Amino acid sequence: MDYKKVFDKFKDQGFFVKTSAKTGLDGAVKVSLNRRGNILFNQGDIEGARRIFITTGYSDGLCRIGDYYKSKGRLLDALKMYWIAPDHSKSEPIIIHLSEIIKSLINEKEDSPND
Repeated sequence: MDYKKVFDKFKDQGFFVKTSAKTGLDGAVKVSLNRRGNILFNQGDIEGARRIFITTGYSDGLCRIGDYYKSKGRLLDALKMYWIAPDHSKSEPIIIHLSEIIKSLINEKEDSPND
């Protein structure tokens, strides 16, 4: 299947696409990239580190990016990182929290009088 062709229509929407296809990177390249990502993260270049960790599939790095986003109140961004890591112990509390917010909004809408 040509994934590029399938997902091209989403390229301008700021989303990422996770597939189960292998990255094609050999072990030495992945290690080198992950080291570079760690350096970028420690220097505060979170977005540079994120791009590398997504490319290599480095779950520990993705979780650290998720933790950073969560500390900044960017729950959806944190959830994305935890989801692709995958780290269900960190993603599930965010999912529960966001679902409670949605329930609250729905109940608020139902309780408000019609104009």
